[in-house]
Amino acid sequence: MSTPLPSQRLAPGDVAPDFALPDSNGGTTSLADLRGGKTVLYFYPQAATPACTQQACDFRDSLASLGRAGYSVVGISPDPASAVVKFAEAQHLGFTLLADEGHKVAESYGTWGEKKNYGRTYEGLIRSTFVLDEDGRIQLAQYNVRAKGHVAKLRRDLGLE
Repeated sequence: MSTPLPSQRLAPGDVAPDFALPDSNGGTTSLADLRGGKTVLYFYPQAATPACTQQACDFRDSLASLGRAGYSVVGISPDPASAVVKFAEAQHLGFTLLADEGHKVAESYGTWGEKKNYGRTYEGLIRSTFVLDEDGRIQLAQYNVRAKGHVAKLRRDLGLE
């Protein structure tokens, strides 16, 4: 399968779109850095908001079991690098967060688009999760996920419970 055009939804078997973004460790992380291992790559709308904090802490609390199964976790938001650094430190996450301030990576993964909230329509990040295999191919793509309970569902989907 080919790499999808921006704004198209990804599906299992697709090549994950390449990226290199500022990370919460003060460096840059690219898709190439993640190859060779399985990765849970999740997109969240905004650091330090209640739902995003709950989701990040759920991933943090599941890191040991995900790690035993061979998965690393990486989160991406449209926040500036300073915000992801502060968020990762404040919540003691133990995994890398990436800053996609121009939301170009989100667009390439089909996670940036029209949203509706309280009767208002706007463009924003669609909370989504991808599982990448060792070669950088999409193994699982989940769009419009809910923050609460998502990590537990993902663990079930991966056969970890």
